[in-house]
Amino acid sequence: MVPRFLCVLLLGPCLLCSVSASADSAAFDLNGPPVEVTVTRAGKTLPIAEVPNLQVGDRIWLHPELPGSQSVHYLLVAAFLRGTTNPPPENWFTKAETWDKEVREEGIVVTVPKGAQQMLLFLAPETGGDFSSLRGAVRGKPGAFVRASQDLVQAGLNRSRLDKYLDEVRQTSQFAPDALHERSVLLARSLSIKLDQQCFDRPAEQQMACLTHDSDNLVLDDGHSQSMVATLTSGPASDLIGHVSSTPMARGGYYSPYIGAFVDVARIMGSIHTAQYQYIPALALPHHDALNLKLNNPPSFRNPKSVLVIGMPAVESEQLPPLRAVEAERPLCLQSPGLALAVEGAPLVFSTDYAHDFVLRMHDASGKALELPVFADPARGGFVANEKQLATVLAQAKDLGPVITGSLRGFWGFKEFDGPVFPMRNAHPATWTLPGEDTTLVVGRGDTLHLASTGAACVDQILLKDRAGKEIKAQWQAAKNDALEVHVPLEHASSGPATLLIKQFGLAKPDELKLQMYSEAAHLDAFTIHAGDHDGMLYGTRLDEVAMLELPGARFAPGTLSRSKEQDQLQLSAAGGSAPTLSADQSLTAQVALKDGRVLKVQTKIEPPRPKVALLSRTVQPAPAVSSSIHIGKEDELPQDGRLSFFLTSQVPPAFERDEKIEVATLDGSYHAFLSQAEGTLVLQDAKTVLAFLDPAKAFGPSAFGELHFRVVATDGSQGDWQPLATLVRVPTLKEVRCPSSPDQDCSLLGSNLYLIDSVASDAAFTHQKPVPLGTAGSTLPVPRPNGTLLYLKLRDDPATVDSVALPVMPEAP
Repeated sequence: MVPRFLCVLLLGPCLLCSVSASADSAAFDLNGPPVEVTVTRAGKTLPIAEVPNLQVGDRIWLHPELPGSQSVHYLLVAAFLRGTTNPPPENWFTKAETWDKEVREEGIVVTVPKGAQQMLLFLAPETGGDFSSLRGAVRGKPGAFVRASQDLVQAGLNRSRLDKYLDEVRQTSQFAPDALHERSVLLARSLSIKLDQQCFDRPAEQQMACLTHDSDNLVLDDGHSQSMVATLTSGPASDLIGHVSSTPMARGGYYSPYIGAFVDVARIMGSIHTAQYQYIPALALPHHDALNLKLNNPPSFRNPKSVLVIGMPAVESEQLPPLRAVEAERPLCLQSPGLALAVEGAPLVFSTDYAHDFVLRMHDASGKALELPVFADPARGGFVANEKQLATVLAQAKDLGPVITGSLRGFWGFKEFDGPVFPMRNAHPATWTLPGEDTTLVVGRGDTLHLASTGAACVDQILLKDRAGKEIKAQWQAAKNDALEVHVPLEHASSGPATLLIKQFGLAKPDELKLQMYSEAAHLDAFTIHAGDHDGMLYGTRLDEVAMLELPGARFAPGTLSRSKEQDQLQLSAAGGSAPTLSADQSLTAQVALKDGRVLKVQTKIEPPRPKVALLSRTVQPAPAVSSSIHIGKEDELPQDGRLSFFLTSQVPPAFERDEKIEVATLDGSYHAFLSQAEGTLVLQDAKTVLAFLDPAKAFGPSAFGELHFRVVATDGSQGDWQPLATLVRVPTLKEVRCPSSPDQDCSLLGSNLYLIDSVASDAAFTHQKPVPLGTAGSTLPVPRPNGTLLYLKLRDDPATVDSVALPVMPEAP
C-alpha cells in the first residue's frame, strides 16, 4: 500500500499511477544532489537550516551543487503555489539551467511573490519541452502539489526528530552507557518520542537496540510542526496524515520516518514535444545553508525520467514554538553543575536549527543583569550553556543578588522570540531558619528538620557536627520553594551542642546553624481507645521504646509510629485481633512496658464507640453496552458505567440515623463520594437496614479506577472502619473481530477506548496472548484468532482478572 499523500500528484489531464510492490518498505537512505539555499529578509540573511517559514518579499538564493563531471543536464525549477484551487500564474515559475556557467558559479535568486502560500523545487533531467510541460502540470493540478509540499515538509521535520533521537541514543550507548536510561527519558520528552520503558529491564548491552527498534513508529504527534505546514485543502489534517501506529500505511502512518515510494507517470502532450516523467519525493534535511536530499528510489535517466520533488518551508507568518518550562515554579541554582533549563512542548527546537542565538538573560531585584549564551540539548532535556561561557558568567554573578529571574530569549527564524521565565538562585552565604520548629534534636534515632533559606536550591552537602567533632552526613530533599526537608541519622550520635554545616555550590565556606541534641527517655501523655475497637493511640515522646501496653483483660502490641507537632503518636493493636471489652467513658490506668524493662503508667480514656455497619449483599448492574459484549470475570468487578446496589445493616448504633452517611472512596483517597438519604442514594428497608446505590461514572468521573472501600460517617462526624466494597474498572466498547483468510495470521479487534485493555488472548489461560502497548489510541488492535467467537481480556484497571467477550468474527476487508 502507498501513502495516500504521495499518490496524489495528478500531473496533467491524464494520470497513470503505478507502484512497485516492494516500494512500501523503501527507506530514504539514498543521497541526492545537495542544493545551497539562503534566505534574505529585510536585509538579514540566514541559512536555510534556520528558516522555518518564508514570507512575501523574501529573496531566496538557490545554488545546486552538481559535480563538474555531471553528464546529465538537470533543470532546476522553483515554483510558487497559492492554494489548492487557484493555479499559479506562469511568472511564478523560474527555471535555471544548472549546466550554465553563471548558474554553476553564482546560482539564482527568486523572490516570494505576493499571494504565494507554498514553494516547491524540481530537479528534472533536460528534455524537449521540459519546463513548459512541468509548469503546465503544476498549473493544471495545483492541489496535488500543495499537498505534496505540505507532506514533504512534515516528513522532513519528523525525520529530523527521529534522526536526532537515534544519534543521541547510539552515542550515549557507546560513550556513556550508565546514563542511557536518564538521557533516553529526557530525549523522549524533548523530541516527543514514544519510549518503551520495558527496554530498561533488559541487560545493558541490549537496551540500545531495544530503544531504537521499530523506529518507524517512534515519532509522536507534534501540533506545532503540523501548524507550520497546515493544509489549505478542504479536508481536515487528520484526513491527510493519520495518527501514529493507527494504520499500516507507510509503516506507521504519516509520522513514519520513511515515506513509502511512489511512481506517478504522466504523459503530457505538447504541440510538438512529449515529456515522460516519474516524480519521486526528495526529503530535504537542511544543514547550515545546504539542503541535503534523501531519496528512496534511485533516479532514472531513461523514460520515464525521474523528477526530484523538494518541499520548501511554507509561506506564512511565524508559528512560534509553544515552549514551556518543566516545573516552572521550582527555583534553579545558577552554580549547580550540569545546569539545564528544562523545557518541553516544542520538539523542533531540539531537532532543527530554527531556534538559534538563544541567551538566558538574568536580572536581580535591583535591575543588575547578565546574559548567558545557551543552546538546546535534547539529551539533557532543555537549554544548556557552554562550560567556558558559563564559567565567565559565574565569575560576574557575584555582583547579582541571591534571588534572580532568568528569561530565555532568542530567534525563531528571523523573528525574535521570548521563551519561558525561570526563577533562579545565586549561591551566597545564607541565614537558615526552622519555621515553626525549635533547634533541638533527639539522639538515638533519626530526626527530621525543615529548613528555609533562599539558598535552598543551591545546597550541595549537609553535615551535622556533634560536640565530639564527629560529622554525620544528612539526606535532604526539596520540600517546596526555598525549603528543605533534612533527615539526620542520630542513632549513634552523642547529646550536647551541635552544628549543621550547609555547603552550597560554588562557595568554599559552608553556612552554619547551631542546634542542641538531647537524650530523651520515653514520656507518656495519654492512651485513648474507642469502645468496641481493637486499635488505640498512645501519645507522648520517645515512644519507640514502648514494647507493650496492658489494660485489665487486654494486651496491646505497638504498630505504626508517627510524629506530629513535637509529639510521638504510637498505634497499638489488641493481641489476637479481637476488641477488648471496654465501656465508654471509663477512666483506667494502663501499664506500659519499655524495651529496657522499665514499666510506666499512663491514664487511659475509653471514648464512645464509633459507628459500625456490616455489608449484607451487593449487586452489580453493568451498562447495557457492556453486558451485551464483555462478560465480567469477577463478582466484585464494577464497570465504571454500571451501577452498584448494596445492603448494609447498622451495628453501632442499632438503627440508622437520618443524617448518617456512607463514604465510598478509592484506596489512595483520590476519589470519594458520600451517599445519603437526602440525595436518594440511601433508602431504608427498615430501621437498621439500608439499600445504597452507587453510580461510579457520576460520582467519580471517567478517570477513577481500582479497589473501592466504604465506611459509615455518623451525624456527629465520627467515622467507622474502612471495609472493602468492589473493584472499579473502566471497560472499552468492542464492535467486531476481522480475520484474514490465512489461519496463521493475527486478527484485528475493532472498537473504542481500546487503551483500557491490558492484554487479549484466545484462551482463558492466556497461553496465546497479545499485550496492548501503553499509549494505544487507535480503534483497532491485533489479537490472536478467536476460539470460535470468544476472546479473553485482562482490563488495565484489574489485570489479575480474566474477562471474556463474544463478538462477531468477520472476514478481513480486501
